[in-house]
Amino acid sequence: MTPEEPGWLELRMALWPHDDRAAHLAEMRRFCESPQRYAQFVAVSEEGPVQGFSEVSLRVDHVNGTTSSPVGFLEGLYVAPEARRRGIARELIAACERWALERGCHELASDALIDNVPSYRMHTALGFEETERVVFFRKSLR
Repeated sequence: MTPEEPGWLELRMALWPHDDRAAHLAEMRRFCESPQRYAQFVAVSEEGPVQGFSEVSLRVDHVNGTTSSPVGFLEGLYVAPEARRRGIARELIAACERWALERGCHELASDALIDNVPSYRMHTALGFEETERVVFFRKSLR
């Protein structure tokens, strides 16, 4: 894919609205420039509009809750509200799984904010199991 893939940017902005267009495009370009480390998948309806996307990466650093390396890591998954409950997320996850398996992975990992209940439900419905809960801390030194 390229960052110009119709609908990818718009759905990405719906999932991560805190980032501006330029930040999304820069990250999308970086992902597309490293196809051995990142993959992107889109679900398109027969009528043409993009209904969802997933992004997966290959991580060799420690990934919480996993026991192997490398690990496929689900970086993002989003299905447009009007297209949900039709199996699109399941198809996008299957594409991520195939990609990770082709790269020697034995696990597909992901994360979600602790209070993101819809994401938690989606993950468990798609076969993920919770491995741990983490709270990050910060202390300012200035």
